[in-house]
Amino acid sequence: MMENIVENVIEITDFNAPELDVYARLTEAQLLNKDHPEDGLFIAESPKVIGRALDGGYEPVSVLAEKKQAAEDEETIELLVKIRKQCGEIPVYTAEFDVLTKLTGFKLTRGMLCVMRRRELPDMKRICSGCRRITILENVMNPTNVGAIFRSAAALHMDAVILTQGCSNPLYRRARRVSMGTVFQIPWTFVDNSVKWPEEGIQILQNMGFRTVAMALKDDSVSIDDPELMKEEKLAVILGTEGEGLTEETITGCDYTVMIPMSHGVDSLNVAAASAVAFWQLGNKE
Repeated sequence: MMENIVENVIEITDFNAPELDVYARLTEAQLLNKDHPEDGLFIAESPKVIGRALDGGYEPVSVLAEKKQAAEDEETIELLVKIRKQCGEIPVYTAEFDVLTKLTGFKLTRGMLCVMRRRELPDMKRICSGCRRITILENVMNPTNVGAIFRSAAALHMDAVILTQGCSNPLYRRARRVSMGTVFQIPWTFVDNSVKWPEEGIQILQNMGFRTVAMALKDDSVSIDDPELMKEEKLAVILGTEGEGLTEETITGCDYTVMIPMSHGVDSLNVAAASAVAFWQLGNKE
């Protein structure tokens, strides 16, 4: 039984209980807390994703699980025990399924939620140190695309992800969900506000030895399978926003402008699809 494995479980019977406020009644913006990012929170969903966040060093604040699942599901029980062993006596709330289904999207969470603290983000130089293949997202605002790109980056040999300030936050609910928790597995950060993008940001990358690759369809674009590209020791693959793509300043500042050859008169791919092709071709496979 649950009581024999994790002590001090608190059962919630009322959807309006204050313990559910952070899960049910705070917006993404309120959780993010831009004015005080050190107090920012996010909600990880499903045992698999929560486990990845825990392994990635994120600190749990509280857990909410469906009562029957917390008592009977082996994966959930093991994770609850792991959380308590690593993090001490944080609150563990349970509730009947009928109560929890009032939470928006609960049926997609696989029965378990965990409030976690956001971490202080390292600077770009620290993230890129020791990397051979990185990707930079420029103003990618759709969280679904951000999540999909993270999943491809983690799977297809990228060492880190850098985001410009115009990008959607990878810890937003939709991005986390689409990434299947890979936002907790691959190193990432935002370009700091003190760094002017693209001029200073690209220069920092080039000073670190990266050859910069603008993914864009231009008259002087080379094919993504160009032999010279494959010979480069360090590459930074830069992907642009949905629709408009990369800015002209970014393209001009890069060492390569690269295109993906296509057929049937198609001139472009969705940025998430293009990222998967680029990472597979240019990724650090050694």
